[in-house]
Formats: sequence, structure tokens, C-alpha cells
Amino acid sequence: MNKNLKILIKNQDIYEGYTTRDETVNWWCGGCGNYPIQQAVKQALTLEELRRENVLFCYDVGCSGNGSDKIEGYTIHGLHGRVLPLAAGAKIANPDLHVIAEAGDGATFSEGVGHLVHAVRNDYPVMFILHDNQNYALTTGQPSALTPKGCKMNAAPEGNPIDAFNPLEVVLGLRPSFVAQTCSANVDHMVETFRRGLNHGGFAFINVLQACPTYNKFITHEWYLEHIQPIPEDHDPTDIWAARKIAESQDPFYLGQIYHNPEKQNFLDAINEMREADTKPVDEVKHYDVSSILERL
Repeated sequence: MNKNLKILIKNQDIYEGYTTRDETVNWWCGGCGNYPIQQAVKQALTLEELRRENVLFCYDVGCSGNGSDKIEGYTIHGLHGRVLPLAAGAKIANPDLHVIAEAGDGATFSEGVGHLVHAVRNDYPVMFILHDNQNYALTTGQPSALTPKGCKMNAAPEGNPIDAFNPLEVVLGLRPSFVAQTCSANVDHMVETFRRGLNHGGFAFINVLQACPTYNKFITHEWYLEHIQPIPEDHDPTDIWAARKIAESQDPFYLGQIYHNPEKQNFLDAINEMREADTKPVDEVKHYDVSSILERL
């Protein structure tokens, strides 16, 4: 029995605390990468002994966003492309919370690309999971900013005519503090990657290469199994130029911690140096009796 399995068994109550206890049915498509991603998140939290009262999940709109009703805990289902300012605000208000934000490639690199830029720039202490399935799946298969050029989609039957972003290259160009890549086809690797993200003090950008069995016919779960490789052992994650070289590769896709800048100061540390307040915003929240107002309704 390996070490992680022993910890998961010992902390079974933590894992079960994240498991929904109502009759909500998971309605992701069969074979969707969201299933193993959610399991990996729950396992990572269990291994780190983080109970649900200490964690806030922030979800964007999309297939990944529908995970908000498939996990037991404090969850917010936000607006399309706006999950990162939502997560940042929650973390600033209550720095004691572990904040996890999740969004798809459409929400992140189209509607929300401006928010992504400033989340990386400000280094908000949030773990961000990008569900990279390379299409708008919830709205039945339109090409996203990450859909490879030439791929035929429901809304582009003749093929996507536009070159795609490489999400890793984009983020590495923004002076991040943490960039990693994993894949929904490898649960164990996702678990360890999420654990690193949870322990990172700043903005942890984690790109999850994700299968979409319904609309992404060009890169399947089986294809990923044949074209993913661990980052070479001699890779130095503190070397930005080595990181960019790893990020450029599209075949194979490299899995692991691509970049880490331990010198970057996160947003909370930066603003604490500029103010003398010894309270957090959440400490200033008060309870108000609104019963008299309700009686007049």
C-alpha cells in the first residue's frame, strides 16, 4: 500500500466531506475529463488535510462550472470569464481561506483574458485550474481561442481558420510565479500537481489537458495517453527560457512544473507592506437584523 493511499484511508472523513450527499446527478458526458479532475481535486485536498470549511471553490460558466453543484463545500458559480476577480476578491477578504478557481479555455482566453493577465501580474494567492478541452463544449462545440487551426467544429464545419493561443506561452510571457501542466488522463499526476498548487504562495496557473469526448474529436483521451511525457528530470523550473522551451512543445505535451519564481511577492504580501491595518476585510463584516424590513414585504 503506497503512502498516499494510506493517507487517503486515514483521512476518509475529509474526502467524504467533499462528496455530495443529495440526489444531484452528474450530467457531464460519459468520458468527460471533468470527472477525473474533480476526483483529483478532492484527493489533493484530502492529502493536504484541508477540510471543506477551509476551502472556497469559485467556478466560471461552462461544463467545468457545472462542477459547482457536484462537490460539497463553499462554492460560487460566477459570471462567464469573471472567475478570477471573484476568486481574488474572496482571497483578499479572507486570506485564511484556500481559494480554488476553475474555468474553461473559452472563459479564460476569450471573455476573461484581461482578468487572467492581471491575476498573473498581481500574483493573487489562488490556485487556478484551466480546463483546456480546446472548445466551447457547453454551447455545443464552437472553436475557442485554444482550438487548433483547421479543426472542424459544429460552428466551424470547414475548419477553424484562426491560429490558436498556446496557453503556457501566453502565461509565461506575463512573469508568473507558478506554471504547471497536467492531464485528465493521469489522475495521479493531477493529484500531485494540485498539491503543489495548493502549497504555492501566489497565483498557481495549472493547465489541465482535458478530453472532451463529445465535441473535441481531434484530440482524444487515447491520443493524450500516447503523446504526453513527464518533463525531463534535468529541467530547471526557475529558468524562464528553459520553461518557454518546454511550453513550446505540442508533441509531446510535457507534464509537470514548468516554471517557478520563488522570488515574486504575492499581492497580499505587497499590500500588507503598504498599510498598517491589523484586521482583514472579513473581520469587519457585521451581522444586521433585517427582520423588520422583511415584515414590511
